Amino acid sequence: MTESAAPRKRRGSGRATIHDVARLAEVGSITASRYFSEPTRVGAKLSARIAAAVKQLGYVPNLVAGGLASSHGRMVGMVIPNISGPIFANTIQSFSDTLTRHGYQLLLASSYFSAKQEESAVRTFLGWKPAALVVTGRFHNRATDKLLATAGVPVVETWDYQPRRRHIQVGYSNHAVGEQAARYLYAKGYRRIAFVQNSVAGDLSAVDRSDGYAAVMREHGLEPVIYVPTMEAPFDAGKQAIEALALAPAKKSKAVEAIIFANDNLAAGALLAGQRAGLAIPGKCAIVGFGDYAFSSLLLPSLTTIRPPAREIGEIAALRILEQLGVLPASHADSRLNLLACELIERESA
Repeated sequence: MTESAAPRKRRGSGRATIHDVARLAEVGSITASRYFSEPTRVGAKLSARIAAAVKQLGYVPNLVAGGLASSHGRMVGMVIPNISGPIFANTIQSFSDTLTRHGYQLLLASSYFSAKQEESAVRTFLGWKPAALVVTGRFHNRATDKLLATAGVPVVETWDYQPRRRHIQVGYSNHAVGEQAARYLYAKGYRRIAFVQNSVAGDLSAVDRSDGYAAVMREHGLEPVIYVPTMEAPFDAGKQAIEALALAPAKKSKAVEAIIFANDNLAAGALLAGQRAGLAIPGKCAIVGFGDYAFSSLLLPSLTTIRPPAREIGEIAALRILEQLGVLPASHADSRLNLLACELIERESA
């Protein structure tokens, strides 16, 4: 394949066509098209020739036209609560990597814990005829639930696990995570244990975790203490929580011995504020987070936290979609239910 062999681009749009790619790669147009639509069905040698032709011509496939021809496009829509949140980064990356290997692409939207924004994102995605949809959690408003029920494409709910739901579940029990944190602290001898909610309204998964914590407290005859910060910024909210619960409670006798936080951002804000105030951690107050963010092991003291299976959630969600679409053979008798485990990472703060 030489430079002179390259077909001339059309004068109209100036863009190369799939037929130009096929001629330059010396393959049939169907094979060239299949390279984009079903890459696993094209052999390595032919794929290399087609890839070289695509690069030489600067060819860009018309995904909209391809989507119209096949009723659904080759993109998958994903709605997450917060694109900037580090907790979701590994899920997004592993999900995208798995899809891309099979010729599908990810479109991403953020709801920022707003049921209305989630509804808007799902409605917009469905207008683009996606191959599948992924949402975070099971807490949706009625309109979104109806959209998902009638989507006509595979739907996966991630970062949660509720077997009674009709959609594919890939995640873990948030209630069990709250129980896990509370049992860990109780086993270490702590009794006055509090739970700090996310300061962002709408994080109902964190409410699930607080319910799990409260259940363990009541199981041992202890009073649950659930604190909801009013500060919006996570570090400020964590500072506000530790001041109210451990540094300057309404009554000295109400000071807690340990705090479980809805996420590591809140926990880090509390830990830093406690240090500035001279509070011994964990001597006077133990701290447990959730998420195992990149900075959590670097804090001083390092943060004890619960690590969710973020990467596994993304990969398994993508595999289940590809199985539903017939791209991959089914690997489970019941691929709808995928219960994963969270790991408690014991460090210095508790």
